Amino acid sequence: MLDKLERRLGRYAIPNLTLWLIGGYIIGYILYFASLSSGANFIAMMTLEPARIIYHFEIWRLITWVMIPPSYSIFWGLIMMLFYYQLGRVLEQTWGTFRFNVYIFSGILFTVIGAFLLYGVARILYPGQNISNIGTFFSTSYINMSIFLAFAVLYGDMQVYLYFVIPIKMRWLAIVYAGLTLYELLATDWGGRVAIIASLLNFFIFFLSNRKKKWSANPTFGQRGFGKGAGNKTPWSGFHYQGQDPFSGGQRQPSDNSDRGRFGSQNPGSASQSRGPISRHKCAVCGRTEITNPELEFRFCSKCNGNYEYCQDHLFNHKHVI
Repeated sequence: MLDKLERRLGRYAIPNLTLWLIGGYIIGYILYFASLSSGANFIAMMTLEPARIIYHFEIWRLITWVMIPPSYSIFWGLIMMLFYYQLGRVLEQTWGTFRFNVYIFSGILFTVIGAFLLYGVARILYPGQNISNIGTFFSTSYINMSIFLAFAVLYGDMQVYLYFVIPIKMRWLAIVYAGLTLYELLATDWGGRVAIIASLLNFFIFFLSNRKKKWSANPTFGQRGFGKGAGNKTPWSGFHYQGQDPFSGGQRQPSDNSDRGRFGSQNPGSASQSRGPISRHKCAVCGRTEITNPELEFRFCSKCNGNYEYCQDHLFNHKHVI
């Protein structure tokens, strides 16, 4: 279904959506500090408050709540924005701009729906009472969490440095965060539960609907997505890719034939073919394939001159072939 939607609506997708979200956070920080200096509570006018939207027609709240920063600390806010910018960029390059847009906007939409459902149920259960401050339950914290979880599912073996010191793989970090979220889900009240479930619903729907799909590289997908604009550096200074370093002895495999990265040896009568199956994916740096290392993901780099393919360990830290 997403393929059909992409063919029809793909041209309307917003490139670099994560940058727009970060821009919204910057506006939120400006308004927050303006509130401190002026005494006007601008943040309270931005929350997702169904009663204010329905009865006072404050329609802007449907959008402005996304601009409220999850943390008001400048230091941790900058770290958060840098971290999620890199995660979002990689997800957009992996899925493509349209699918990443669908993922983010569905998380926002489900959160808005959850807020109105919570307000409606509260009105039914407590008739005649003033139902307010619903917006305090809803923020972008768990939408950011859905970005993190999606990245961890796709690239669980990637290593980050927690607090810039402790090396840990994304998989284990995601398990810790998922456990904390589950505890919070059980310990909080129903307002918090609705907020958590609504914000993470896009993660469960997306991966349940695509559980049989393997995000492997092919020329069209690689040029459209993952390899585009990757550059020579890792996605974030905290990321660490395990494997052979191409800048310290890794040798690039020659590729005069554009299909060699996909189909292995270009000679159909070669000895490598007679010894076993021909690989479809081969890293141009370390030479590993989906046969020798089935746990690896392979992507094409659109910035290299030719059909060069790389494993997940060398996609971001190889030298482009010009």
